[in-house]
Formats: sequence, structure tokens, C-alpha cells
Amino acid sequence: MKARTLAAVAAPLFWNNWLLPRLRLDRRGRTAANVVAATGYALVFEGRPHWTSARGLRCGATCAGIVAAGYAVALLIPPIRRGLGDSGDRAPDVSTAEWVAVHITFGTVYAEELVFRATLDPLLDREFGTAAGGVAGATVFGLWHLHPARAARDNVWGAVAFTTVVGLIFGALNRRTGSAAAPALLHWAVNAGGAVLSRRARVDRLTAAREPRCGPDDRAVGEVAETLGGKAIRGRARVIGADPGRDRPEDGTLRR
Repeated sequence: MKARTLAAVAAPLFWNNWLLPRLRLDRRGRTAANVVAATGYALVFEGRPHWTSARGLRCGATCAGIVAAGYAVALLIPPIRRGLGDSGDRAPDVSTAEWVAVHITFGTVYAEELVFRATLDPLLDREFGTAAGGVAGATVFGLWHLHPARAARDNVWGAVAFTTVVGLIFGALNRRTGSAAAPALLHWAVNAGGAVLSRRARVDRLTAAREPRCGPDDRAVGEVAETLGGKAIRGRARVIGADPGRDRPEDGTLRR
């Protein structure tokens, strides 16, 4: 492997798994740092994203539409919606609008697609061929997620394996269309849709938790109270509406 290729592989892993965490930036700082680092990386290693490719935009929009439809269906299925609401909030320090419009769009999608699909994948394809280069690029993309998975307390190697498969899909889209726009739109749809849906499900869950509920014990108490109340009312009605003559014998003494 050439020194330039080795540097291109090592730089993203060093950045995301070691240097960036040690800067101890807040979310906005990390997003800005990722944008600057990804742009610099693409300039050094001659990345070509071709963001405005018509073919890439059409393919990406189609894929994003399919993902959006899937999320819409998931929102209509209560068990799935509740499951999403039970997942941890990945960005509790920002609003949903900021999370989607800024941090997912630029800090995640722009940075990762520029580094991997627009720059590293083509370089590895030239070095090893399309098949081996695709696997190598996807593997580096999976390893890029080592520290984020640890920080989120996810299953680390499960997250690496999953994102490696995702990297293969994104890489295939990039090669098919000749543009990073296609995987970028799909990437954005998956992350943004998941963020919006999980926040919506969590709001529904919290709203339901605040509503008063009538459990079995509450119903039993209510039935007893209703029964006793009914007897008391009927007893008062008998007293109020009673004929005095019915409660006295003919000799005028009270009945026992």
C-alpha cells in the first residue's frame, strides 16, 4: 500500500476515534470541527463529490423517498413507535430542528460522505480495484464509528459491523451514479427520519404517562363507593318518603 493511501486510511480513524474526542468540544463545536476536517481532507486527497450530479440527485431522492415511506409506516404501528420512543435520545442538548438541519446535515452526512464516498473510496478503488476497494472503504467507515458507539454505550462491534454494511451500500450508490449526492441523500433520510420519529415517539410516551389512568384497584374502589352511595341514597329515600303509619302498630308503639 502506498504511503499516500495509508495516510488516507489512517487519518479518518485517528480523527474520529482519538483526536476529536480529546478536544472535548460540545455538539456545535464537534459539528464545526468535522466540517473543517472533512473539507481539508478532501482538498488534500483530491476528493470529488459531484454534489450537483443530476443522476446522483435523482437516485438519492428516490432512495430517500423509500426510507421516508418506511418511517411513515413505522409511525402507524404502535409497537414500533413505542420501541423508538424507548431508545435513548442521541442529542438531548439541542432541538429536533437544529439536530436535523445542522448536526445531521453537516456534522454527519456532509463530513462522512465527503471523506468516504467522495475521497477515500475512489482512492482505494484505484489502489486495489473496485471489489477490494469497496470492502476496504466500507471497513474503514465501520471502524470510524468505534468511539461514537462506545460513547453511546452501544454494542461496539455490532455497530461497527452494521455501519460496515451500510458503507457497502453507500459506496455502491456512489459508484453507480458517480456522485456522493446519492448516498448523501439516503444517509440524511435514514438519520433525520430516525431522529424525528424517535423524538415524536418519546413525546407521545411522555404525554401518555402524564394522563391519569384508572387501574383495577381504582375501579374496585369506585364500584364499592358507588354501591355504598346507592344504598345510602335509597335508605334516605325510604325515610323521607315513608308513611308514618307503616312504622307504628295500631296501639301506637314503635316497632323494633
